[in-house]
Amino acid sequence: MNERLQKYLYILVCMLIVIRSTEGFFVDITYVQSAVAKGAVCLDGSPPAYHFDRGSGAGINNWLVHFEGGGWCNNVTTCLARKDTRLGSSKEMVKQVVFSGILSNKPQFNPDFYNWNRIKVRYCDGSSFTGDVEAVDPATKLYFRGARVFVAVIDDLLEKGMKNAENAVLSGCSAGGLTSILHCDNFKALVPMGAKVKCFADAGYFINAKDVSGAQHIENFYDDVVETHGAAKNLPSSCTSKGKPSLCFFPQYMSQQIKTPLFITNAAYDSWQIKNILAPGVADPHGTWHNCKIDIEKCSPSQLETMQGFRTEFINALTGLGALTSRGYFINSCYAHCQTETQETWLRSDSPVLNNKSIAEAVGDWYYDRHPFQNIDCPYPCDKTCHNRIFDPHENPSE
Repeated sequence: MNERLQKYLYILVCMLIVIRSTEGFFVDITYVQSAVAKGAVCLDGSPPAYHFDRGSGAGINNWLVHFEGGGWCNNVTTCLARKDTRLGSSKEMVKQVVFSGILSNKPQFNPDFYNWNRIKVRYCDGSSFTGDVEAVDPATKLYFRGARVFVAVIDDLLEKGMKNAENAVLSGCSAGGLTSILHCDNFKALVPMGAKVKCFADAGYFINAKDVSGAQHIENFYDDVVETHGAAKNLPSSCTSKGKPSLCFFPQYMSQQIKTPLFITNAAYDSWQIKNILAPGVADPHGTWHNCKIDIEKCSPSQLETMQGFRTEFINALTGLGALTSRGYFINSCYAHCQTETQETWLRSDSPVLNNKSIAEAVGDWYYDRHPFQNIDCPYPCDKTCHNRIFDPHENPSE
């Protein structure tokens, strides 16, 4: 590499650091050591962890608990594969993470929650915090204890001041967004009775759709997740009493029974769902969907037609939310996944908007009962405010 190019790259890296530092800040990790004695541990037996930035001023008794995403492991093989990674062990987690978007501490970037107590809970159980198997196989040393981890983390936060909460939000992204849906009523039951509690899921509304080969790929996958983690007993009984428990991983079948107010933010062309539910590798052995999954602008007319059908299925699945005004949703027509954790899609001058409101404005209005918000975007490519994801062609398409 020549000296001129090195200098250019150094300047570019410095510029990126400056940009990131103005929009986000680093928060240290906290390990919940007390959880180990309760058996509330990550896949490898290490303690759960979170990152916590304390509230101030008028927000000192307000709490936003945000759960990290990261997919699921559905059998011993896939759980072993994540056991020694940040998604299975707190030993492998970085000591600091950047808080931005919904976790920002700056009023111009996060006007309704900037001075709240903001917590990012790390994901290390592989079941959206639903598993609980007492026995530990000595051969694998895998701990399936996600449901215990959820309770242990909330208990730790209660001890650190959440027992005085006046306002509380349970939120999350992707598998963490599903966590916030599945545990919504549980969370409300754990925080003080007088607190105003609502739940918010970002990219967590996974739908039960067939893949492009006609197979029930995601339903079969969730069958295995629930079986492996012993999750059935920790899923909402109002749902499990009606059919097989794994269907309760799909919010369309269980969200209507949730009593706590719930807001859904999702892209109708959710990039994770397109890559892993609609066109997973197993359903596309010749890789005809590869370029399309990397960049929506590279989709063929027939692929776009298939994706429009997926959007229709997604919108139909939203009826599972019910018609209550306590339900809110922001469904844009972007090729994206998780739009609340980064500043550019949460609240910035060029952020995605629906009905002239950013996600941050819509969620804030809904939480504080200023205005209800229930909006679904027109079909792709009509929305020019989208930040459509373009993926590295060499990366694992399931990430």
